[in-house]
Amino acid sequence: MAKSEGQKVKILYILKILEEFTDEDHPMTTADLIKHLEAQGISCERKTIYSDIAQLNDFGYDIVQVSNRKGGGYYFASREFEVAELKLLVDVVQSSRFITVKKSRELIKKLEKKAGKYDAGKLQRQVYVAGRIKTENESIYYSVDSIHRAIQENRQISFTYLEWNLKKQLIPKGEQRKVSPWALIYRDENYYLAAYESVSGLLKHYRVDKMGSVTILEEKREGMELFEQTDLAAYTNRTFGMFGGETETVTLGMPDRLVGVVLDRFGKEADLRSMGDGTFRVRAKVAVSGQFFGWLAGLGAEAKIISPDSVKKQYMDWLTEIVSSIK
Repeated sequence: MAKSEGQKVKILYILKILEEFTDEDHPMTTADLIKHLEAQGISCERKTIYSDIAQLNDFGYDIVQVSNRKGGGYYFASREFEVAELKLLVDVVQSSRFITVKKSRELIKKLEKKAGKYDAGKLQRQVYVAGRIKTENESIYYSVDSIHRAIQENRQISFTYLEWNLKKQLIPKGEQRKVSPWALIYRDENYYLAAYESVSGLLKHYRVDKMGSVTILEEKREGMELFEQTDLAAYTNRTFGMFGGETETVTLGMPDRLVGVVLDRFGKEADLRSMGDGTFRVRAKVAVSGQFFGWLAGLGAEAKIISPDSVKKQYMDWLTEIVSSIK
């Protein structure tokens, strides 16, 4: 690097060095700063270091000078994120099923740079949490971005829905689809798209990690009236596992100890009524499907369908079919 060019960017290198290699417990002396700059082909004197750091402080960066028996030095004091905040972000990235392992590592490395050299190790320990199943569809990261842009620009999208085969490969399922995207829903550790399909005239949902080749189209979105009439929170709560069925209002009977489970599923606005004998009843709209029956069966024999009788019969038939298949 030519000397004149180096002088033009010297102040930026000083900022970068202090941000990456210093903190309150690891200040850097002026002599060490000069060595780091020399490694970049930039020569300077002590007095220019003092004036550059003064300019950085005047601009708004919090660079602190300390003095001690070892000579003290400078350190980058106020960072954009605290270590506790970065740990939280790392955990979210690591635990998110819809972000691939490769993309998780890339994002975490970027977050580590925000922490500086000495605190980055604290974040690295956060990476080794218990293994979680993560998507292998690398394009989901960009699919989410495309869907957001389509919503913002009021445009339709096209995509190919994917499914797994026995070779553990995601392959196209059916023809290219065209929908009007209205909302992204994060549920059960997955992203879902709520979109209007003009062919059927219905609001449908799709797992984003199973959407391939997402393309933003020129056509304006359709289905605004239907979407505005839909309570998205209620829609999400009743479509168990995002596998739809006919929507019914059902009454369930539960022991009092399961009230937390019910509130987690239906929300605090759920219609609960104590029966006074250690049980309660709840009325809710649900998508009657195998996913709903599976959730109910997982709560045990004390969780029952009170009404309507048609749904109770469907549940009994579903259980009978499962028992028969085991024999």
